Amino acid sequence: MRAVLQRVTRATCTVEGRVTGQTGPGFLILLGVAPGDTPEIAHRLAAKIVKLRVFGDEAGKMNLSVQDIGGGILSVSQFTLYADTRRGNRPGFSGAAAPDHARALYAEFNAALRACGLPVGEGVFGAQMTLDLTNGGPVTLILDTAEG
Repeated sequence: MRAVLQRVTRATCTVEGRVTGQTGPGFLILLGVAPGDTPEIAHRLAAKIVKLRVFGDEAGKMNLSVQDIGGGILSVSQFTLYADTRRGNRPGFSGAAAPDHARALYAEFNAALRACGLPVGEGVFGAQMTLDLTNGGPVTLILDTAEG
């Protein structure tokens, strides 16, 4: 799994003019699923994310987690995180999981975040979505379970 985390002060996902998910302070997570990913990987990634200390404390030092600040998450499935652009000008997506597998693990990942006590807004799997966010910092992190 790959996740791009953006620390946000707010984020909203809209599909066909309807808000499908949102968060106040917290993370916007773009989640990519690979063919070999498992529910265990989804749970491990979620546990890592909720403990990351990237929010400012009273001294402005990145020392607090999303749980510490009482924040939330907007989670959006993003198969394009597995784009292969090494050849030509049109990306290939063979590194991304098949839709049924990715959909199930996206749901598992979101459930694991909720099990940690976080409010989780969601995008709509496979839909054309509009994301609106105010990036805090900006702070953007890339987590890849293939790297440990």
